[in-house]
Amino acid sequence: MRLFSYRNQSMQPKIGLLRDKSSQEFIDLCATDPSIPSKLREFIEIDPTFSKAKQALSNPNVINKKLSEIKFDVLIDQPGKIVCMGLNYADHAKEGGNARPEYPSFFMRGPSSLTAHLAPIIRPSVSDKLDYEAELVFIVGKKARNLTKENALDCVAGYSIFNDGSLRDYQRKTSQWTIGKNFDQTGAFGPWLVTPDELPSGAHGLQIQSRLNGNLMQNANTKDFLWGVAETIQLITECMTLEPGDVVITGTPAGVGYARTPPVFMKPGDVCEIEIEGIGVLQNSITDQGL
Repeated sequence: MRLFSYRNQSMQPKIGLLRDKSSQEFIDLCATDPSIPSKLREFIEIDPTFSKAKQALSNPNVINKKLSEIKFDVLIDQPGKIVCMGLNYADHAKEGGNARPEYPSFFMRGPSSLTAHLAPIIRPSVSDKLDYEAELVFIVGKKARNLTKENALDCVAGYSIFNDGSLRDYQRKTSQWTIGKNFDQTGAFGPWLVTPDELPSGAHGLQIQSRLNGNLMQNANTKDFLWGVAETIQLITECMTLEPGDVVITGTPAGVGYARTPPVFMKPGDVCEIEIEGIGVLQNSITDQGL
């Protein structure tokens, strides 16, 4: 299944269920079944396997709508935690001048740094070094602590796409990356959550690409992860409890803008697309702050 968050014409939050990969119509879950919450995080908390969404598919009174009539929202509204990984591909570590790491670089994002599919990524007024990063993201479906690689994937509600927009000059102002990763509306997230049954176990072996104005910038595969999804969950949950609706972003491959000669940074008017095989395409335009 493919579930997404959107706003209707009255700007009320809703949850949609895409009928199939190529469909331009979707099921309005909240209208079809009023017991379904209007926010995806709340839906995950009460129904992590989305059984009510499955029931809606066979509901004779299902309410259909068109994607052209709605505005996508950030996939998970106000996630409790947004845990990000760095240097999870050896080639990206190398292009940044880092040795192959023995442990992932973890950092956190805040909810105000997120933006939705087809919404703008904002380049702040204080920097012109806004970089793209194609990343797989997974959403936690149930409370998880001290999991093993063998049972870690049981806590995953689904997978999606992230563009970890990074202000490279601010990222390097300190030894911690957090400040360069948390400017408002720099992290694009969506367009939908794809349930694990539609993808290989742990989202392994999926092609991942970024394109800037149609030009291929990154081209890799999730089989090249240094730490796969199961091992990532094991590492995180030995430190902290993951909870329903938490978001984990799994790192980017080589080909980012700052490592190019000359560097390539996103600027107003650009369009950046992140595509992951089996999930879809996340698309955003770039806009300057205040415009």
